[in-house]
Amino acid sequence: MSSLTPITTRDPDVLISMIHERDLEIERLYTMLKTVQDIVFGARSERAAAILEAQGDLDLGDLATDVTRPPSPANDEDPAGAPGPAPGRKVRKKAKRNIGFLPKYLPRIIEIIEPTIKECPCCAGKLHKIGESVAEAMDVIPAILRVLRTIRPAYGCRTCQDAPIQAPARPRLLDGGMATTAMVAHVVVSKFAWHLPLYRQTQIIAGQGVQLDRSTLARWVRRAAWWLRPLYDLQLASLHRHPRLFCDETRMPVLDPGLKRTRIGQFWTHAVDDRPWKGPAAPAVVYVFSKSRGHKEIKSQLEDFQGILQVDAYSGYSALARDGRRPGPIKLAFCLAHARRKFTDVYKAAKSPIARDVIERLAKIYAIEAEIRGTSAGERLAARRERTAPLMAALKRRLEGALAEVSAKSPLAGAIRYSLGHWAGLTLFLDDGRIEVDNNTVERSMRPIALGRKNSLFAGNDGGAETWAILASLLNTAKLNEIDPFTWLHDVLEKIVSGEVKTHQLDQLLAWNWKAAREVAATAPPVQEAAA
Repeated sequence: MSSLTPITTRDPDVLISMIHERDLEIERLYTMLKTVQDIVFGARSERAAAILEAQGDLDLGDLATDVTRPPSPANDEDPAGAPGPAPGRKVRKKAKRNIGFLPKYLPRIIEIIEPTIKECPCCAGKLHKIGESVAEAMDVIPAILRVLRTIRPAYGCRTCQDAPIQAPARPRLLDGGMATTAMVAHVVVSKFAWHLPLYRQTQIIAGQGVQLDRSTLARWVRRAAWWLRPLYDLQLASLHRHPRLFCDETRMPVLDPGLKRTRIGQFWTHAVDDRPWKGPAAPAVVYVFSKSRGHKEIKSQLEDFQGILQVDAYSGYSALARDGRRPGPIKLAFCLAHARRKFTDVYKAAKSPIARDVIERLAKIYAIEAEIRGTSAGERLAARRERTAPLMAALKRRLEGALAEVSAKSPLAGAIRYSLGHWAGLTLFLDDGRIEVDNNTVERSMRPIALGRKNSLFAGNDGGAETWAILASLLNTAKLNEIDPFTWLHDVLEKIVSGEVKTHQLDQLLAWNWKAAREVAATAPPVQEAAA
């Protein structure tokens, strides 16, 4: 049965109006369909989906790597006389390649290849060494399972009845378990840092003749999360003490045995990163699991935070910015990339010249941000006030003028209303050099969750999702600080389990503090032993 309203009038003006209304509805539905097609089948990043030729290399900050171009000859050195980059195009950074100088701290295995003949082929005299050729190549030993057998001898006295003396057993991460701390750390890092599901790990271990059930590995993972929970809580509290915080959310399917299907929970992502303006805060991320996306969830998570919160325009954040909030006010900074995406969708669907104009204007703003990235907050603020503020003011006038030209029901009008309705938050970066123009910092931090979700499909239950949040938060923070996650996790678990680091000293084990202590220890002069 058709859902179209039957036409009963013959008035030409009414008919024209009805046709115009239906054209607008068709355009709206076509835009929605094109957007869904792009989400399912299109490029996965704004840079890869550049829609304007002049923006092919525009750095929107949503990828950690630079655009890929054909490499220049002669080990990335441009040939003499080669033309420079076209005006307005970003110069590609030189590739970080190792041309043979391997780190000195890697262990060296010396292999000497002697010639089979050591006598002169002419006179049969004995040859002597006159030099050597040395070449180094990086080698690897795949993970090898071994058994750590611990023996504690007991000693007794033959002349008295005192109890025998025996060294106490070392504290273990798994009481009575058959896995060492290193083994558990390996399993945890493989799953939550490198996204290798537990069932694949059992297959890899089985290749060395050891049969383990996936539930055994799951028990190891839960136990590691139990030990690390206080460190996770401390890291979250540490993030909330910063005056600027990024926040976003992503779905997390959780198996519901009663329903025999998954239900959708949420990972709320809290992140800080002052590297773009050389600030004091080290990069860090914390994922918080909740059963829903309701505003009460994020309200309870941020009850101890005050300052600038950079988010998308999800309405759940709006209640946080109310006047009189305790412990202090929250000011919302919105994401310019989200605003741009709405115009991108319109342009892809309808080739709107207004949408194209807005995208080109935003490209100029991002080009300025690329230039000033890595400078101080004061330098960024000065550049933004001088160069970016006039561009944003002109963009606002353009949006206000365009809104009067287009149909109020069109997708373009919706994109314009979105930008104008959030203008104060979208332009907050013009008043503070510490604020980013978009929320891509936290969106990059959610990619590891998406990869893990793709490989593992879902969490087994709510407890499994909380375990996921704890371990992924700590390991991804280690990776953000350029620390090998296994080295960090193994050392941290050993120190916590052994009691070497007490509860009130856990701040020493936060990734950035742990790294700083290691760097200080590496540069400290060796301790001179006292003469006998």
